[in-house]
Amino acid sequence: MSQAVPFSTILSVNPHRHDYYVSSLNTLSLATSPSFKKDQYAISFLDTKNFISALISVSKNVPDDDIADALENKSYEELALDTAIEYQIRYTEAIHHANDSDRFFHVFVVEPEVVIQAFVPVVDTIKYVDQITPIPLLLKALYAKNFIDSEGAHGFVYFQENDAFFALYNEQEYIYSKSLKYSLTQMHERYCELLGEVVTLANFEILLVTQGRNTDNEEHQEVLLKLFGEIFLHVNDVLLYAKRVFEIKQLDALYIGASVGVIDGLDEYAQTFLTLKVHPFNFDLGFITGGNTIDQMNQLMHVYARLEPQEGYDCNFTEFHRPPPFVKRDSGRLILATLASLVIAFLYPGAYWAMAYGEDFHYAMMSRNYQEVHPQKMDRETKVNERLANQKQAQALLDEQQVDYNQKKDTMIQIHDKKVNYPMKAKIIADFTQNFNQYRVRLEEVKYHEDNMSVQTFSFKLNATKTQDITALLKQLTATKSDKYNFSLQLIAYDINSSSYLSELKAEIRKGEDK
Repeated sequence: MSQAVPFSTILSVNPHRHDYYVSSLNTLSLATSPSFKKDQYAISFLDTKNFISALISVSKNVPDDDIADALENKSYEELALDTAIEYQIRYTEAIHHANDSDRFFHVFVVEPEVVIQAFVPVVDTIKYVDQITPIPLLLKALYAKNFIDSEGAHGFVYFQENDAFFALYNEQEYIYSKSLKYSLTQMHERYCELLGEVVTLANFEILLVTQGRNTDNEEHQEVLLKLFGEIFLHVNDVLLYAKRVFEIKQLDALYIGASVGVIDGLDEYAQTFLTLKVHPFNFDLGFITGGNTIDQMNQLMHVYARLEPQEGYDCNFTEFHRPPPFVKRDSGRLILATLASLVIAFLYPGAYWAMAYGEDFHYAMMSRNYQEVHPQKMDRETKVNERLANQKQAQALLDEQQVDYNQKKDTMIQIHDKKVNYPMKAKIIADFTQNFNQYRVRLEEVKYHEDNMSVQTFSFKLNATKTQDITALLKQLTATKSDKYNFSLQLIAYDINSSSYLSELKAEIRKGEDK
Protein backbone atom coordinates (compact mmCIF):
# COMPACT_ATOMS: atom_id res chain seq x y z
CA MET A 1 0.00 0.00 0.00
CA SER A 2 1.23 3.49 -0.72
CA GLN A 3 2.50 5.08 2.45
CA ALA A 4 2.01 8.64 1.15
CA VAL A 5 -1.81 8.46 1.07
CA PRO A 6 -3.76 7.75 4.29
CA PHE A 7 -6.12 4.97 3.13
CA SER A 8 -8.63 4.06 5.80
CA THR A 9 -9.91 0.83 4.17
CA ILE A 10 -8.61 -1.91 1.87
CA LEU A 11 -10.75 -3.57 -0.78
CA SER A 12 -9.70 -6.98 -2.15
CA VAL A 13 -11.06 -8.16 -5.48
CA ASN A 14 -11.33 -11.64 -6.97
CA PRO A 15 -11.57 -10.72 -10.68
CA HIS A 16 -13.08 -14.08 -11.66
CA ARG A 17 -15.68 -14.63 -8.94
CA HIS A 18 -16.35 -10.88 -8.71
CA ASP A 19 -16.47 -10.90 -4.94
CA TYR A 20 -15.18 -7.95 -2.94
CA TYR A 21 -14.01 -7.90 0.68
CA VAL A 22 -13.32 -4.77 2.68
CA SER A 23 -11.16 -4.45 5.77
CA SER A 24 -10.62 -1.73 8.31
CA LEU A 25 -8.03 -2.43 11.00
CA ASN A 26 -8.57 -6.16 11.79
CA THR A 27 -12.21 -6.47 10.66
CA LEU A 28 -12.81 -8.20 7.31
CA SER A 29 -16.23 -8.56 5.69
CA LEU A 30 -17.98 -8.97 2.34
CA ALA A 31 -18.58 -5.69 0.50
CA THR A 32 -22.17 -6.05 -0.68
CA SER A 33 -22.20 -2.76 -2.64
CA PRO A 34 -18.62 -2.02 -3.68
CA SER A 35 -17.92 1.40 -5.16
CA PHE A 36 -15.10 3.87 -5.59
CA LYS A 37 -13.92 5.73 -2.48
CA LYS A 38 -10.99 8.13 -2.31
CA ASP A 39 -9.68 6.70 0.96
CA GLN A 40 -9.99 3.08 -0.21
CA TYR A 41 -7.00 1.05 -1.46
CA ALA A 42 -7.99 -1.61 -4.03
CA ILE A 43 -5.86 -4.73 -4.56
CA SER A 44 -6.31 -7.82 -6.75
CA PHE A 45 -4.23 -10.63 -8.30
CA LEU A 46 -3.31 -12.33 -11.56
CA ASP A 47 -3.80 -16.10 -11.82
CA THR A 48 -0.74 -18.15 -12.76
CA LYS A 49 -2.34 -19.20 -16.04
CA ASN A 50 -2.48 -15.54 -17.11
CA PHE A 51 1.25 -14.81 -16.93
CA ILE A 52 4.58 -16.31 -17.96
CA SER A 53 7.31 -16.48 -15.31
CA ALA A 54 10.98 -17.26 -15.76
CA LEU A 55 14.36 -16.84 -14.04
CA ILE A 56 16.61 -14.66 -16.24
CA SER A 57 20.21 -13.64 -15.64
CA VAL A 58 21.86 -10.31 -16.41
CA SER A 59 25.54 -9.47 -16.22
CA LYS A 60 26.61 -7.53 -13.15
CA ASN A 61 28.28 -5.07 -15.51
CA VAL A 62 24.84 -3.79 -16.57
CA PRO A 63 24.02 -0.56 -14.64
CA ASP A 64 20.84 -0.52 -12.55
CA ASP A 65 19.29 2.07 -14.87
CA ASP A 66 19.62 -0.36 -17.79
CA ILE A 67 18.34 -3.48 -16.00
CA ALA A 68 14.75 -3.05 -17.20
CA ASP A 69 15.77 -2.76 -20.86
CA ALA A 70 18.18 -5.69 -20.60
CA LEU A 71 15.54 -7.93 -19.01
CA GLU A 72 12.96 -6.94 -21.60
CA ASN A 73 15.33 -7.83 -24.46
CA LYS A 74 16.31 -11.16 -22.90
CA SER A 75 12.68 -11.99 -22.13
CA TYR A 76 11.68 -11.60 -25.76
CA GLU A 77 14.69 -13.68 -26.80
CA GLU A 78 14.68 -16.49 -24.22
CA LEU A 79 10.89 -16.85 -23.93
CA ALA A 80 10.33 -16.56 -27.71
CA LEU A 81 7.77 -13.79 -27.23
CA ASP A 82 5.86 -12.35 -30.17
CA THR A 83 7.70 -9.15 -31.12
CA ALA A 84 4.49 -7.72 -32.54
CA ILE A 85 3.00 -7.56 -29.02
CA GLU A 86 4.15 -5.03 -26.42
CA TYR A 87 4.00 -7.20 -23.29
CA GLN A 88 3.86 -5.93 -19.74
CA ILE A 89 7.08 -7.12 -18.10
CA ARG A 90 7.70 -6.82 -14.36
CA TYR A 91 10.52 -8.33 -12.34
CA THR A 92 11.91 -8.84 -8.87
CA GLU A 93 15.49 -9.77 -8.05
CA ALA A 94 16.23 -13.36 -7.02
CA ILE A 95 18.73 -12.49 -4.29
CA HIS A 96 19.69 -16.09 -3.52
CA HIS A 97 20.68 -16.92 -7.12
CA ALA A 98 23.44 -14.34 -7.67
CA ASN A 99 26.94 -15.48 -8.64
CA ASP A 100 30.26 -13.77 -9.33
CA SER A 101 29.32 -12.57 -12.81
CA ASP A 102 25.51 -12.42 -13.04
CA ARG A 103 22.42 -11.18 -11.24
CA PHE A 104 19.20 -13.18 -11.51
CA PHE A 105 15.64 -11.90 -11.71
CA HIS A 106 12.21 -13.49 -11.56
CA VAL A 107 10.50 -12.06 -14.62
CA PHE A 108 6.71 -11.99 -15.06
CA VAL A 109 5.25 -11.40 -18.52
CA VAL A 110 1.61 -10.58 -19.27
CA GLU A 111 -0.28 -9.61 -22.41
CA PRO A 112 -1.95 -6.22 -21.72
CA GLU A 113 -5.18 -7.45 -23.30
CA VAL A 114 -5.38 -10.24 -20.70
CA VAL A 115 -5.29 -7.72 -17.86
CA ILE A 116 -7.82 -5.44 -19.50
CA GLN A 117 -10.31 -8.24 -20.24
CA ALA A 118 -10.04 -9.67 -16.72
CA PHE A 119 -10.56 -6.35 -14.94
CA VAL A 120 -13.05 -4.44 -17.12
CA PRO A 121 -16.01 -5.49 -14.88
CA VAL A 122 -14.00 -4.57 -11.79
CA VAL A 123 -13.12 -1.12 -13.11
CA ASP A 124 -16.75 -0.55 -14.10
CA THR A 125 -17.61 -1.10 -10.43
CA ILE A 126 -14.83 0.64 -8.48
CA LYS A 127 -13.14 2.75 -11.22
CA TYR A 128 -9.55 2.08 -10.16
CA VAL A 129 -7.36 -0.82 -9.02
CA ASP A 130 -4.24 0.33 -7.19
CA GLN A 131 -2.38 -2.99 -7.22
CA ILE A 132 -2.55 -6.18 -9.29
CA THR A 133 0.00 -8.74 -8.08
CA PRO A 134 0.84 -12.23 -9.43
CA ILE A 135 -0.94 -14.56 -7.01
CA PRO A 136 2.14 -16.59 -5.92
CA LEU A 137 3.80 -13.38 -4.66
CA LEU A 138 0.99 -12.85 -2.15
CA LEU A 139 2.45 -15.77 -0.18
CA LYS A 140 5.37 -13.51 0.79
CA ALA A 141 3.03 -11.97 3.38
CA LEU A 142 3.04 -15.29 5.30
CA TYR A 143 6.78 -14.88 5.89
CA ALA A 144 6.84 -11.10 6.33
CA LYS A 145 4.28 -11.33 9.15
CA ASN A 146 5.74 -14.54 10.63
CA PHE A 147 2.74 -16.77 9.95
CA ILE A 148 5.49 -19.09 8.67
CA ASP A 149 8.64 -18.34 10.64
CA SER A 150 10.83 -21.26 9.60
CA GLU A 151 13.53 -21.28 6.96
CA GLY A 152 13.94 -24.00 4.35
CA ALA A 153 11.92 -24.94 1.27
CA HIS A 154 8.11 -24.79 1.33
CA GLY A 155 5.63 -25.72 -1.35
CA PHE A 156 2.10 -24.38 -1.76
CA VAL A 157 -0.79 -25.91 -3.71
CA TYR A 158 -4.02 -23.93 -3.96
CA PHE A 159 -7.17 -24.80 -5.92
CA GLN A 160 -9.52 -22.10 -7.22
CA GLU A 161 -12.60 -22.34 -9.38
CA ASN A 162 -10.86 -21.24 -12.56
CA ASP A 163 -7.22 -22.04 -11.78
CA ALA A 164 -4.89 -23.93 -9.48
CA PHE A 165 -1.25 -23.22 -8.83
CA PHE A 166 1.90 -24.61 -7.28
CA ALA A 167 4.39 -22.18 -5.72
CA LEU A 168 7.82 -22.84 -4.26
CA TYR A 169 9.55 -20.64 -1.67
CA ASN A 170 13.07 -21.20 -0.34
CA GLU A 171 14.64 -19.28 2.55
CA GLN A 172 11.44 -17.21 2.68
CA GLU A 173 11.85 -15.97 -0.90
CA TYR A 174 9.86 -16.75 -4.06
CA ILE A 175 11.52 -19.36 -6.29
CA TYR A 176 9.04 -20.83 -8.77
CA SER A 177 5.36 -21.10 -9.67
CA LYS A 178 3.27 -23.01 -12.17
CA SER A 179 -0.39 -23.27 -13.09
CA LEU A 180 -1.82 -26.73 -12.41
CA LYS A 181 -4.34 -28.35 -14.71
CA TYR A 182 -6.77 -29.25 -11.90
CA SER A 183 -8.84 -26.19 -11.00
CA LEU A 184 -12.03 -26.80 -9.03
CA THR A 185 -13.99 -26.61 -12.29
CA GLN A 186 -11.71 -29.17 -13.93
CA MET A 187 -11.89 -31.38 -10.83
CA HIS A 188 -15.69 -31.20 -11.01
CA GLU A 189 -15.75 -32.15 -14.69
CA ARG A 190 -13.40 -35.09 -14.11
CA TYR A 191 -15.43 -36.18 -11.06
CA CYS A 192 -18.64 -36.28 -13.12
CA GLU A 193 -16.82 -38.19 -15.85
CA LEU A 194 -15.54 -40.82 -13.42
CA LEU A 195 -18.89 -41.04 -11.60
CA GLY A 196 -20.87 -41.35 -14.81
CA GLU A 197 -23.48 -38.82 -13.78
CA VAL A 198 -23.82 -35.04 -13.63
CA VAL A 199 -23.40 -33.30 -10.29
CA THR A 200 -23.64 -29.51 -10.07
CA LEU A 201 -20.46 -27.60 -9.28
CA ALA A 202 -22.05 -26.16 -6.15
CA ASN A 203 -22.97 -29.63 -4.83
CA PHE A 204 -19.49 -30.91 -5.68
CA GLU A 205 -17.87 -28.09 -3.69
CA ILE A 206 -20.21 -28.77 -0.76
CA LEU A 207 -19.23 -32.45 -0.91
CA LEU A 208 -15.53 -31.53 -0.78
CA VAL A 209 -15.87 -29.19 2.18
CA THR A 210 -18.39 -31.14 4.30
CA GLN A 211 -17.26 -34.73 3.67
CA GLY A 212 -14.11 -34.72 1.57
CA ARG A 213 -12.60 -38.12 0.95
CA ASN A 214 -14.36 -39.51 4.06
CA THR A 215 -17.81 -39.47 2.45
CA ASP A 216 -20.18 -42.25 3.53
CA ASN A 217 -21.06 -42.99 -0.10
CA GLU A 218 -18.60 -45.71 -1.14
CA GLU A 219 -19.04 -45.01 -4.83
CA HIS A 220 -18.35 -41.30 -4.35
CA GLN A 221 -15.42 -42.10 -2.08
CA GLU A 222 -13.88 -44.40 -4.69
CA VAL A 223 -14.26 -41.73 -7.38
CA LEU A 224 -12.75 -39.05 -5.14
CA LEU A 225 -9.76 -41.22 -4.28
CA LYS A 226 -9.13 -41.87 -7.98
CA LEU A 227 -9.48 -38.16 -8.71
CA PHE A 228 -7.09 -37.24 -5.88
CA GLY A 229 -4.62 -39.79 -7.24
CA GLU A 230 -4.63 -38.13 -10.67
CA ILE A 231 -4.25 -34.69 -9.11
CA PHE A 232 -1.29 -35.54 -6.93
CA LEU A 233 0.41 -37.53 -9.66
CA HIS A 234 0.42 -34.26 -11.61
CA VAL A 235 1.52 -32.30 -8.53
CA ASN A 236 4.34 -34.78 -7.92
CA ASP A 237 5.63 -34.33 -11.48
CA VAL A 238 5.70 -30.54 -11.05
CA LEU A 239 7.33 -30.86 -7.63
CA LEU A 240 10.08 -33.16 -8.89
CA TYR A 241 10.80 -30.81 -11.78
CA ALA A 242 11.07 -27.77 -9.48
CA LYS A 243 13.34 -29.58 -7.01
CA ARG A 244 15.64 -30.72 -9.80
CA VAL A 245 15.88 -27.37 -11.61
CA PHE A 246 16.36 -25.28 -8.46
CA GLU A 247 18.51 -27.86 -6.66
CA ILE A 248 16.15 -28.29 -3.71
CA LYS A 249 17.26 -31.42 -1.86
CA GLN A 250 14.26 -31.65 0.44
CA LEU A 251 10.89 -29.95 0.74
CA ASP A 252 10.36 -29.15 4.41
CA ALA A 253 6.60 -28.65 4.18
CA LEU A 254 3.77 -28.54 1.67
CA TYR A 255 0.64 -26.44 2.28
CA ILE A 256 -2.55 -27.48 0.43
CA GLY A 257 -5.83 -25.61 0.33
CA ALA A 258 -8.77 -24.47 -1.79
CA SER A 259 -10.85 -21.35 -2.21
CA VAL A 260 -13.99 -23.22 -1.05
CA GLY A 261 -12.43 -24.00 2.33
CA VAL A 262 -10.66 -26.93 3.96
CA ILE A 263 -11.21 -30.21 2.07
CA ASP A 264 -11.44 -32.93 4.69
CA GLY A 265 -8.72 -35.57 4.34
CA LEU A 266 -6.96 -33.87 1.40
CA ASP A 267 -3.79 -33.07 3.35
CA GLU A 268 -3.60 -36.60 4.77
CA TYR A 269 -3.99 -38.13 1.31
CA ALA A 270 -1.30 -35.80 -0.09
CA GLN A 271 1.08 -36.65 2.75
CA THR A 272 0.70 -40.36 2.07
CA PHE A 273 0.92 -40.01 -1.72
CA LEU A 274 3.86 -37.56 -1.81
CA THR A 275 5.64 -38.84 1.33
CA LEU A 276 6.01 -35.25 2.52
CA LYS A 277 5.01 -33.28 5.58
CA VAL A 278 1.71 -31.69 4.49
CA HIS A 279 -0.33 -29.00 6.26
CA PRO A 280 -3.72 -27.49 5.42
CA PHE A 281 -3.47 -24.10 3.70
CA ASN A 282 -5.67 -22.53 6.37
CA PHE A 283 -3.82 -19.80 8.27
CA ASP A 284 -5.35 -17.70 11.02
CA LEU A 285 -4.37 -14.28 9.67
CA GLY A 286 -5.87 -12.38 12.61
CA PHE A 287 -9.00 -10.98 10.98
CA ILE A 288 -12.41 -10.78 12.63
CA THR A 289 -14.73 -12.29 10.03
CA GLY A 290 -17.91 -12.72 12.04
CA GLY A 291 -17.75 -16.49 11.62
CA ASN A 292 -17.89 -16.32 7.80
CA THR A 293 -15.57 -18.47 5.68
CA ILE A 294 -13.38 -16.19 3.58
CA ASP A 295 -11.01 -17.40 0.88
CA GLN A 296 -7.39 -17.43 2.08
CA MET A 297 -6.31 -15.45 -1.02
CA ASN A 298 -8.73 -12.65 -0.17
CA GLN A 299 -7.31 -12.54 3.34
CA LEU A 300 -3.74 -12.63 2.07
CA MET A 301 -4.40 -9.63 -0.19
CA HIS A 302 -5.36 -7.58 2.87
CA VAL A 303 -2.18 -8.63 4.69
CA TYR A 304 -0.03 -8.01 1.59
CA ALA A 305 -1.49 -4.53 1.08
CA ARG A 306 -0.35 -3.60 4.61
CA LEU A 307 3.28 -4.62 4.05
CA GLU A 308 6.01 -2.01 4.02
CA PRO A 309 7.62 -1.60 0.55
CA GLN A 310 10.77 -3.49 1.59
CA GLU A 311 8.75 -6.43 2.95
CA GLY A 312 6.94 -7.38 -0.26
CA TYR A 313 7.71 -7.52 -4.00
CA ASP A 314 7.47 -4.50 -6.28
CA CYS A 315 5.56 -6.25 -9.06
CA ASN A 316 2.40 -4.35 -9.97
CA PHE A 317 0.54 -5.00 -13.25
CA THR A 318 -2.30 -2.52 -12.79
CA GLU A 319 -3.28 -0.34 -15.74
CA PHE A 320 -6.09 1.28 -13.80
CA HIS A 321 -4.37 3.96 -11.71
CA ARG A 322 -6.38 6.61 -9.93
CA PRO A 323 -5.82 10.12 -11.36
CA PRO A 324 -3.49 12.58 -9.60
CA PRO A 325 -4.94 15.37 -7.38
CA PHE A 326 -6.98 18.00 -9.21
CA VAL A 327 -4.32 20.73 -9.06
CA LYS A 328 -1.72 18.34 -10.58
CA ARG A 329 -3.83 17.35 -13.60
CA ASP A 330 -3.51 19.23 -16.90
CA SER A 331 -7.28 19.76 -16.94
CA GLY A 332 -7.17 21.07 -13.36
CA ARG A 333 -4.45 23.57 -14.18
CA LEU A 334 -6.41 24.72 -17.23
CA ILE A 335 -9.58 25.27 -15.20
CA LEU A 336 -7.72 27.18 -12.49
CA ALA A 337 -5.98 29.34 -15.09
CA THR A 338 -9.34 30.08 -16.76
CA LEU A 339 -10.91 31.09 -13.44
CA ALA A 340 -7.96 33.33 -12.64
CA SER A 341 -8.26 34.99 -16.07
CA LEU A 342 -11.96 35.68 -15.51
CA VAL A 343 -11.30 37.24 -12.12
CA ILE A 344 -8.62 39.46 -13.57
CA ALA A 345 -10.89 40.43 -16.48
CA PHE A 346 -13.66 41.60 -14.13
CA LEU A 347 -11.29 43.41 -11.78
CA TYR A 348 -9.52 45.35 -14.53
CA PRO A 349 -12.16 48.09 -15.25
CA GLY A 350 -12.57 48.94 -11.59
CA ALA A 351 -8.86 48.93 -10.97
CA TYR A 352 -8.32 51.19 -14.01
CA TRP A 353 -10.90 53.74 -12.81
CA ALA A 354 -9.34 53.83 -9.34
CA MET A 355 -5.88 54.31 -10.80
CA ALA A 356 -7.08 57.16 -13.08
CA TYR A 357 -8.76 58.98 -10.17
CA GLY A 358 -5.63 58.60 -8.08
CA GLU A 359 -3.45 60.00 -10.85
CA ASP A 360 -5.65 63.10 -11.23
CA PHE A 361 -5.50 63.77 -7.51
CA HIS A 362 -1.75 63.23 -7.50
CA TYR A 363 -1.27 65.64 -10.41
CA ALA A 364 -3.20 68.37 -8.60
CA MET A 365 -1.10 67.96 -5.48
CA MET A 366 2.11 68.04 -7.48
CA SER A 367 1.09 71.22 -9.31
CA ARG A 368 0.41 72.97 -5.99
CA ASN A 369 3.84 72.08 -4.69
CA TYR A 370 5.77 72.77 -7.91
CA GLN A 371 7.15 76.11 -6.79
CA GLU A 372 8.58 74.58 -3.66
CA VAL A 373 10.05 71.60 -5.43
CA HIS A 374 11.69 73.37 -8.40
CA PRO A 375 14.76 74.68 -6.51
CA GLN A 376 15.33 71.22 -5.11
CA LYS A 377 15.16 69.85 -8.63
CA MET A 378 18.03 72.00 -9.84
CA ASP A 379 20.20 70.96 -6.90
CA ARG A 380 19.50 67.31 -7.49
CA GLU A 381 20.30 67.57 -11.22
CA THR A 382 23.75 68.68 -10.26
CA LYS A 383 24.18 65.70 -7.98
CA VAL A 384 22.84 63.40 -10.66
CA ASN A 385 25.46 64.62 -13.15
CA GLU A 386 28.19 63.89 -10.61
CA ARG A 387 26.84 60.39 -10.07
CA LEU A 388 26.63 59.79 -13.83
CA ALA A 389 30.33 60.50 -14.03
CA ASN A 390 30.92 58.00 -11.22
CA GLN A 391 28.71 55.54 -13.04
CA LYS A 392 30.86 55.82 -16.15
CA GLN A 393 33.95 54.97 -14.12
CA ALA A 394 32.15 52.04 -12.49
CA GLN A 395 31.03 50.77 -15.92
CA ALA A 396 34.62 50.77 -17.14
CA LEU A 397 35.62 48.69 -14.12
CA LEU A 398 32.64 46.36 -14.73
CA ASP A 399 33.69 45.87 -18.36
CA GLU A 400 37.16 44.90 -17.19
CA GLN A 401 35.70 42.39 -14.74
CA GLN A 402 33.41 41.03 -17.47
CA VAL A 403 36.40 40.27 -19.69
CA ASP A 404 38.07 38.41 -16.82
CA TYR A 405 34.84 36.50 -16.16
CA ASN A 406 34.50 35.48 -19.80
CA GLN A 407 38.05 34.11 -19.78
CA LYS A 408 37.33 32.00 -16.69
CA LYS A 409 34.01 30.89 -18.18
CA ASP A 410 35.77 29.68 -21.35
CA THR A 411 38.25 27.74 -19.19
CA MET A 412 35.42 26.03 -17.29
CA ILE A 413 33.66 25.14 -20.55
CA GLN A 414 36.85 23.51 -21.80
CA ILE A 415 37.16 21.53 -18.54
CA HIS A 416 33.50 20.45 -18.76
CA ASP A 417 33.92 19.40 -22.39
CA LYS A 418 36.96 17.37 -21.44
CA LYS A 419 35.00 15.54 -18.73
CA VAL A 420 31.88 14.95 -20.81
CA ASN A 421 33.78 13.67 -23.83
CA TYR A 422 35.90 11.15 -21.94
CA PRO A 423 35.55 7.64 -23.35
CA MET A 424 32.87 5.44 -21.74
CA LYS A 425 35.44 3.23 -20.01
CA ALA A 426 32.99 0.87 -18.34
CA LYS A 427 31.16 0.23 -21.61
CA ILE A 428 34.46 -0.37 -23.50
CA ILE A 429 35.79 -2.75 -20.83
CA ALA A 430 32.48 -4.67 -20.74
CA ASP A 431 32.60 -4.96 -24.56
CA PHE A 432 36.16 -6.35 -24.51
CA THR A 433 35.32 -8.68 -21.61
CA GLN A 434 32.67 -10.41 -23.73
CA ASN A 435 35.31 -11.05 -26.41
CA PHE A 436 37.78 -12.37 -23.82
CA ASN A 437 35.17 -14.76 -22.40
CA GLN A 438 34.29 -15.94 -25.90
CA TYR A 439 37.88 -17.10 -26.48
CA ARG A 440 38.43 -18.39 -22.92
CA VAL A 441 40.96 -15.66 -22.13
CA ARG A 442 40.97 -14.35 -18.58
CA LEU A 443 41.49 -10.66 -17.88
CA GLU A 444 44.05 -10.23 -15.08
CA GLU A 445 44.40 -6.44 -15.07
CA VAL A 446 43.24 -3.41 -17.07
CA LYS A 447 44.84 0.03 -17.24
CA TYR A 448 43.90 3.27 -18.97
CA HIS A 449 46.35 5.95 -20.06
CA GLU A 450 46.04 9.29 -21.85
CA ASP A 451 49.17 11.21 -22.82
CA ASN A 452 49.67 14.90 -23.54
CA MET A 453 48.68 14.38 -27.16
CA SER A 454 45.27 13.04 -26.01
CA VAL A 455 46.14 9.52 -27.14
CA GLN A 456 43.86 7.21 -25.13
CA THR A 457 45.06 3.66 -24.57
CA PHE A 458 43.64 0.62 -22.73
CA SER A 459 46.13 -2.03 -21.56
CA PHE A 460 44.78 -5.49 -20.85
CA LYS A 461 46.90 -8.13 -19.10
CA LEU A 462 45.67 -11.49 -20.39
CA ASN A 463 45.96 -15.07 -19.18
CA ALA A 464 45.11 -18.16 -21.23
CA THR A 465 45.83 -21.87 -21.13
CA LYS A 466 46.68 -21.92 -24.84
CA THR A 467 48.55 -19.46 -27.04
CA GLN A 468 45.99 -20.20 -29.78
CA ASP A 469 43.26 -18.62 -27.63
CA ILE A 470 45.18 -15.32 -27.43
CA THR A 471 46.06 -15.26 -31.13
CA ALA A 472 42.49 -16.16 -32.11
CA LEU A 473 41.24 -13.36 -29.86
CA LEU A 474 43.60 -10.85 -31.49
CA LYS A 475 42.50 -11.99 -34.95
CA GLN A 476 38.83 -11.52 -34.00
CA LEU A 477 39.43 -8.08 -32.46
CA THR A 478 41.44 -6.92 -35.48
CA ALA A 479 38.69 -8.09 -37.83
CA THR A 480 35.79 -6.49 -35.94
CA LYS A 481 37.20 -3.47 -34.07
CA SER A 482 40.09 -2.16 -36.19
CA ASP A 483 37.92 0.78 -37.25
CA LYS A 484 37.79 1.92 -33.59
CA TYR A 485 41.14 0.79 -32.14
CA ASN A 486 44.80 0.27 -33.03
CA PHE A 487 45.82 -3.05 -31.46
CA SER A 488 49.27 -4.17 -30.36
CA LEU A 489 50.15 -7.41 -28.57
CA GLN A 490 53.25 -7.89 -26.48
CA LEU A 491 55.26 -11.09 -26.42
CA ILE A 492 53.25 -14.12 -25.25
CA ALA A 493 55.15 -15.62 -22.30
CA TYR A 494 54.63 -18.94 -20.57
CA ASP A 495 54.25 -18.81 -16.76
CA ILE A 496 55.49 -22.07 -15.20
CA ASN A 497 53.86 -21.37 -11.83
CA SER A 498 50.35 -20.99 -13.23
CA SER A 499 50.88 -23.23 -16.28
CA SER A 500 49.40 -20.55 -18.49
CA TYR A 501 50.36 -18.02 -21.13
CA LEU A 502 50.59 -14.34 -20.32
CA SER A 503 50.52 -11.36 -22.61
CA GLU A 504 49.58 -7.70 -22.71
CA LEU A 505 47.13 -6.37 -25.30
CA LYS A 506 47.02 -2.65 -25.96
CA ALA A 507 44.04 -0.97 -27.63
CA GLU A 508 44.57 2.61 -28.70
CA ILE A 509 41.35 4.50 -29.38
CA ARG A 510 41.30 6.02 -32.83
CA LYS A 511 40.51 9.71 -33.06
CA GLY A 512 36.80 10.39 -33.43
CA GLU A 513 35.81 7.04 -31.77
CA ASP A 514 36.02 8.13 -28.10
CA LYS A 515 32.45 9.17 -27.47
